[in-house]
Amino acid sequence: MEQMTLGKRIAFLRKQRNLTQDDLAERMMVSPQAVSKWENDQSCPDIALLPELSKALGVTVDYLLSGEQEPAAQLVPNENRKPVEQMLLKVVIDSSDGDRVRINLPVMLIKLGLEMGAGDFGISMNQGTLQKIDFEQIFRLVECGVMGKLVEMDSDGDHVEIWVE
Repeated sequence: MEQMTLGKRIAFLRKQRNLTQDDLAERMMVSPQAVSKWENDQSCPDIALLPELSKALGVTVDYLLSGEQEPAAQLVPNENRKPVEQMLLKVVIDSSDGDRVRINLPVMLIKLGLEMGAGDFGISMNQGTLQKIDFEQIFRLVECGVMGKLVEMDSDGDHVEIWVE
């Protein structure tokens, strides 16, 4: 089977997210003709646009360029795991209202909070779909060796991702 070109991948991902070429062009601050040229493999997006384009299409830059994606979450063997002190929990929330929240939290801080008895701390959104992040459950997954994207959720225009790396 022939591998999908960058242009065909952009078109496929755009359609998957129910975006028109005009919608994507507006988000990327380019003309609709530029998007059309990308999708027809007549030109490629400028390299500086790739991070924002990948966000708009809901994929990584690696996936956008290669079509290959690492598993969302993976079980890492003991010998290949990073120490907890070097791990980071990343939370990305893009609300339908245009609010963007980015949290980078050292996993060691979560561990210390749990050890101090703060088992009921969390992040919540009142109007959004995310009500609470259960840090205790996340830490249990980390202790078992689960790494990568743990959660990706789209609901009512809100987008939430939770990663451990």
